[in-house]
Amino acid sequence: MTYPDYPTPEHISGVHRAPAADYDADVVILALDRVEDTAEAVASARAQTGVSKHVWVADQGSRPENVARLAEVMRGAPDATLVRLDRNWGVAGGRNRATALGSGRVVFALDNDAEFSASDTLARAVAILDADADLAAVGCRILVHATGEDDLSSWGYPVSLLPRAGESFDTVTFVGAGAAVRRADFERAGGYDDALFFLWDEFDFCLRLINLGLRVRYRGDLAVRHKVSPEKRFAWAGTRWFYFVRNRVYIGMKYGSPASVLPRFIAYQLKGARNGVLLQGLRAGPAALQMLREFRPALGTEELHRLTPAAREYLRRNDAAHRYGVLRRMRTEVLSALPQAQRRAS
Repeated sequence: MTYPDYPTPEHISGVHRAPAADYDADVVILALDRVEDTAEAVASARAQTGVSKHVWVADQGSRPENVARLAEVMRGAPDATLVRLDRNWGVAGGRNRATALGSGRVVFALDNDAEFSASDTLARAVAILDADADLAAVGCRILVHATGEDDLSSWGYPVSLLPRAGESFDTVTFVGAGAAVRRADFERAGGYDDALFFLWDEFDFCLRLINLGLRVRYRGDLAVRHKVSPEKRFAWAGTRWFYFVRNRVYIGMKYGSPASVLPRFIAYQLKGARNGVLLQGLRAGPAALQMLREFRPALGTEELHRLTPAAREYLRRNDAAHRYGVLRRMRTEVLSALPQAQRRAS
């Protein structure tokens, strides 16, 4: 395995259930308080039909009383395990550690404030990956739980593709609120980069999948329903813009050079100034450089951080080709206001 050296999670007494030796999929859910939502996400995962699965809930620092409540909810479940990680590893690190606990050939990441929209969604995702050896990951359509409309705050693709939200297309990333990855490819690519904590971690991971000659596909016919909760997210005025800029610049330098990301960094400063978060963006530059100095690729993945010509062509065909021209991007992206609940932008 190419995972980093993870600490062993602490299993909560009476809740751990070892999964069967051979099964189809692991469903990974990260928990941090929000017990009711997490319990509903677990129930949704356990209710999936037509597939053998195990549900892993990795708690990353909930208050003791909430851990106890969640433990009681899951007590006696033969197909679910609640573990407590030694600290909050963020989205990237938490999913790495929860994924390492299972052995299903497919890993489905489900946000703890999301639910499967149909009882056969997981089975269909597994079947899609089983049928196409070149396909490493499948991203689901993310719907607003209350309305069934597209969750625009979780649209992680070029805006021009939004009218195709109900269709399928190859892409360069997926949205982690609901996505399936083949375990073997997850391991070959080295998993997520722990340093990213949250934001852009899926994109960074997908770049390595693409470098392996694999594809990532959005499937509008597979959906999860997401309980959009802006008040529970990092605010732009707090630290969110800092992480957004830091992580994207860091990724650009990992796969390119500091000079190659300079235009993007300048554009982010313009956007930050427009939205009153300029200082966050300025701090992100030195922080990204420090991350780059500390970066150590997972064993066996060193070559995957240098984009091949085939990978660059894949990125051009499935992302850049769907972007607007420079002037329109300046108006609609660089000079636009930051939405209250945006997950990612271009």
